[in-house]
Amino acid sequence: MLTFLARRLSQIIPTLIFVSILIFSLQQLLPGDPALVMAGEERDPAVIEQIRKQYRLDQPLPIQYGYWIKGVLSGDFGESLRIKMPVRDLIVQKLPVTLQLASMAIVIAFLIGIPAGIVSAVKRGTGWDYAANLFALWGISTPNFWLGIMLIFVFSIQLGWLPASGYVSLAEDWRASLAATIMPAFVLGNAIAAILMRHTRSAMLQVLSSDYIRTARAKGISERQVILRHALRNALTPVITLGALELGTLLSGAVLTEQIFSIPGFGKLIVDAVFNRDYAVVQGVVLVTATVYIMLNLIADLAYVLVNPRLRS
Repeated sequence: MLTFLARRLSQIIPTLIFVSILIFSLQQLLPGDPALVMAGEERDPAVIEQIRKQYRLDQPLPIQYGYWIKGVLSGDFGESLRIKMPVRDLIVQKLPVTLQLASMAIVIAFLIGIPAGIVSAVKRGTGWDYAANLFALWGISTPNFWLGIMLIFVFSIQLGWLPASGYVSLAEDWRASLAATIMPAFVLGNAIAAILMRHTRSAMLQVLSSDYIRTARAKGISERQVILRHALRNALTPVITLGALELGTLLSGAVLTEQIFSIPGFGKLIVDAVFNRDYAVVQGVVLVTATVYIMLNLIADLAYVLVNPRLRS
């Protein structure tokens, strides 16, 4: 186990280096000049030159990258060109919001998608199977923005049960926070639950047709134990992979959902930064997102070992 972990960690370091180079290089392809944006409408040549020197925009790209990565390693992601605020502080403000929303969405997706997939596979060809597949079709086909608007109309305007928009931190008021994020979390989790259901059903059908499942049934083991202990544990491997990737996607920012519910998360931050040519913010947010993605894949690999004992050797 420790050898496996050490090998995976040794692969992460060069991956992160490559990702950082890629992020910095692709950032330069964005149209527009940040110095011109910061200089305002007058665009005094002296001011533009001063901005270039202050932010080292007049240096060659390798030198700019060296300064940037040196700051990143020390926890300094630079300063926002637009609002004159450290990027690290912006990330610290926005990341908990997106983490909460993404965590709630993935929990909702797992609670709905995996049981629906199990029931669909076990009750194959019955009404339960058709209902689960109909739900999956609904989840995949329904646009997030439409579902969000409908939820606001029903639960906020008509019933008045939940706030239509805004965000409250868990530390400030956990009840108000859950009330503000349950609808956007369901909107995001709905589509993921449909995908998880299809993958769980496919994996369960494959496992249930295996020889060792027939052997377990022949030994007189209860059907409940056969399904939950023997079949499900072996069918979870692709589901774990999918769950980790979908969680990484959520952390990268659900832009439309955050806009509809006025949630100040990573999605809104990265969109505003791209439109404003705020290089430092774009680089910092994308690097953090990529790092989280890589770490989630590591966690998924470790979960494989815990779920499937055969991989421990």
